[in-house]
Amino acid sequence: MLAERYDAFLFDLDGVLYRGDEPVPGAPEAVAALRDLGKGIAFVTNNSSRTPETVAARLRSVGIPADPGEVETSALTTAAILAERGVRDAYVIGGEGVRRALAAAEVAVMDGDPTVAGAVVVGFDPEVDYAKLRRASLLVQAGAPLIATNPDASFPAGNGERWPGAGALVAAVETTTGIRAEVIGKPNAPILRAALARAGGGRPLMIGDRLDTDIAGAVTMGWASLLVLTGISSRNDVHDVGFAPSYIWDDLSLLTDPD
Repeated sequence: MLAERYDAFLFDLDGVLYRGDEPVPGAPEAVAALRDLGKGIAFVTNNSSRTPETVAARLRSVGIPADPGEVETSALTTAAILAERGVRDAYVIGGEGVRRALAAAEVAVMDGDPTVAGAVVVGFDPEVDYAKLRRASLLVQAGAPLIATNPDASFPAGNGERWPGAGALVAAVETTTGIRAEVIGKPNAPILRAALARAGGGRPLMIGDRLDTDIAGAVTMGWASLLVLTGISSRNDVHDVGFAPSYIWDDLSLLTDPD
């Protein structure tokens, strides 16, 4: 079975393990089988507004036991990188997940109208307004590095609706300032390395439903990947990009089905 070839299994969430409030058929059983085999597991998400506790609770609600320590979010990776660089404070457009991650990493979260900041961090924020975008743009123009937790242009809100995501908010600041953001989340290396560490290291398999983030990230890292057809990307989409996943399957059953 495919699971025997790898040590660490890195799962995207939406479209892979659940859709809305329902599990993807077969997902709880697949994760349980990997645990029975003693495999390392991490859950990795670009959504910076959620805390690891919230993500783990969501997984448990759809029948997938999960611990917050198995969850890597773009917020956690962003906070760790800023702390390593000695950034002491940041102006934030983002939700509870990124704010709590930064505070835990001893990076002070700035509100109001500061004139200088150690960094400007932009993630998904459903409460963003013009004043926040203006302040972020002014701080970047004053010299603050612009950091995007993730590049996702849209947020999957359910019922087929897509709302402006972190990438759309970052684009507003980039367009205003002419400065490109440093992007932390998938498909970039920092979040993938952090997720592999959470899974215990070894030979990884990245599992996702999006070519542009999950699969592209794995290809860049030189890792194997599984594209499941339970979410965004289709088989036909593979022909439109310059790379391909190691495996394509209808669902997660490929992981534990006999060869």
